Amino acid sequence: MTDADHTGTGDPRRTIELLWGVREKPRRGPKPKLTVDEIVTAAIEIADTEGITSLSVRRGAEKLGVSPMTIYTYIHSRAELLDLMMDRVHGELTDPPESHDWRVTITILAEDAWEMYHRHPWMLQLTTGRLPLGPHTFAKHERELKAVDAIGLTDLEMDAVVAMVNGFVQGIARGSVESASLVRRSGLTDMEWWTASAPVLAEIPEADAGLFPLAARIGQAAGETHGAASAPLHTFRFGLARILDGVEQLVTGGSGTSGTELPS
Repeated sequence: MTDADHTGTGDPRRTIELLWGVREKPRRGPKPKLTVDEIVTAAIEIADTEGITSLSVRRGAEKLGVSPMTIYTYIHSRAELLDLMMDRVHGELTDPPESHDWRVTITILAEDAWEMYHRHPWMLQLTTGRLPLGPHTFAKHERELKAVDAIGLTDLEMDAVVAMVNGFVQGIARGSVESASLVRRSGLTDMEWWTASAPVLAEIPEADAGLFPLAARIGQAAGETHGAASAPLHTFRFGLARILDGVEQLVTGGSGTSGTELPS
């Protein structure tokens, strides 16, 4: 991964102006051939179909049928383009239906994000220590905070809960996307891979199931239930519910801790 795969590494002023439409058109020169929106659309299509490593200003220009210098008239760097792409994809997320149950709202938001990552797997390859300061990214964060507003958490706890849920969704989605990619590359489903591997493993005394009884028992139960070595969607929903159980315990004054006692 290169520095260009980190969001928030472009020129701050230019990037923010692009995100908010201030630099929608070149200020001088001939009549514009493109719009920033068209460039971002083409870039997302490239990342979706060819992968983020294939994305470059030159590749985008090729797809749009213009010269790279034409692209540079609008967007100066790949770093700026990545911020624009991520903010645009965040615009696919929508407001959840009105609900008085904060757990339902967070679950809907998390599942919406889960689906977003599977539509655009390249999003999981970006390092996002600095999220794009664009309207769709702000709207996403506002929805998430609103879901846990006025339920009994402090502002810092609200911020931590949102970060925790987002980190969990990203982590499990990354594993899910990688598993699907492995199936495509290998040409074998997880069950087919295990069926081919198990007889060979059984021939090795050191790998005898009797030495690892828990792994053998649990692995068999999971495989029979899910038909695969792992079940990312099940793990996602199970884990999210347990996280929300913990948040609910914090809200209701259970024996949990907010973590404020720990050193920073």
